[in-house]
Amino acid sequence: MADLLPLPASRDEIHHIQSERKKIAFERAKTAGWYKGKLDHIPADELEDPGVWGQIPIITKDILRTFNHSEFMDNFNVARATDIAEYWRSGGTTGKPVFYPRTFEDVKYGLESWARTFPAINIGPGDLCHISFPLGIHPAGQIWARSAHQMNVGMNWVGAGNAVPSEAQVDLILALKPTVLISMSSFALHLINVADTKGIDLSESTISIVICSAETLSDAKREKLALRWGAEVYDVFGMSEAGLMGCEGDAHDGIHIWSDMYYCEVIDEKTGEILPEGQTGTFCVTPLFSNNATPFLRWNSGDIVRMIEHGNSSGTIGELFPMIQHAARTTGFFKIRGVNLNHAEFEDFMFRNQDINDFQAVLETGEDDLENIRVKIEIKRGSDETKVTHIVNAEIKRVFEVSALIEVLKLGSLAKAFETSIKAPRFVDERQ
Repeated sequence: MADLLPLPASRDEIHHIQSERKKIAFERAKTAGWYKGKLDHIPADELEDPGVWGQIPIITKDILRTFNHSEFMDNFNVARATDIAEYWRSGGTTGKPVFYPRTFEDVKYGLESWARTFPAINIGPGDLCHISFPLGIHPAGQIWARSAHQMNVGMNWVGAGNAVPSEAQVDLILALKPTVLISMSSFALHLINVADTKGIDLSESTISIVICSAETLSDAKREKLALRWGAEVYDVFGMSEAGLMGCEGDAHDGIHIWSDMYYCEVIDEKTGEILPEGQTGTFCVTPLFSNNATPFLRWNSGDIVRMIEHGNSSGTIGELFPMIQHAARTTGFFKIRGVNLNHAEFEDFMFRNQDINDFQAVLETGEDDLENIRVKIEIKRGSDETKVTHIVNAEIKRVFEVSALIEVLKLGSLAKAFETSIKAPRFVDERQ
């Protein structure tokens, strides 16, 4: 299966593959109910013309969420029941999830897309991975785990913290000695904190590579993970609508996209115009092979990115594949006493403090009916609690111009609170 779709020899070959597979994707989409009448005016032999390709309507999550599952299948599924191997749940934790049918052929290409991450990150025979993604109907965990064996890479199918408790995961890492941790960044941080409550320094474990996905990996998170795990940290990018789409190279300057498997565009959010390299817009993808059940054309993922043709990574990944850089992320914020407190910025701020293991920010209503922000923190073992508390309080006031109530928790308190959550709820609104 590793030879299902060999790496192309050159970027010229990639362009040829894209040209041929776009025609196939286009013809396949014309058989789906939703596209009826929407593509008839577009000449299939002129799809390489951006002006022609740009006439294809863009699909968004909001469009899909107007349908119940039966309606979605009527509008977008073109596969026979006998060809459907499984369903993949859409990503994210908000909104109504969508369940995408995947044919046996789709799954083969899905496995291929995830398997490519291993050689790209120099993981091979002799390595053993510990995967902490949920192993269920969302493909990230189970497809990634299944793909390892076709690259002769070892894989411990551990799962998320709600399936295998975090303390047990730390014990497994120490006992089985994996070399690679595959996890959401928040859970990788969570394991550090759980270990710290037991007096265990995971930077002394056998983990030398940490691979993150499904969440934005900020510089602050990357630095903390690298320091506390004693490992090199890689980011990868994918989506249930397509597959695992690419990963970082050794320069860590962006995600190299498997452009022979996915045709990607950056478009202007307002005008829909296809943007040139380097300009920031919203990310659209057309799967070129994993489209046998749901033949999406120009799927808008909502990511805000810019496309870079050549990054600084060495080796095949840098030579063959263009790169995307996430220019912004959709994130929440608290508005407290007229001040907008951006969740992402606050998270980065907290994680840059190496004396803080973890935190939770809670917006609450005080006895005087005024809104307050309470910041619960766990302080690294051996740090001066009074000094750290004073610094955090003063810096929040200086940087964000709000006064916070600082509550120091016993080590392990947040770990227990976060245990059953797929993504750690670090921002909670408890206002009355």
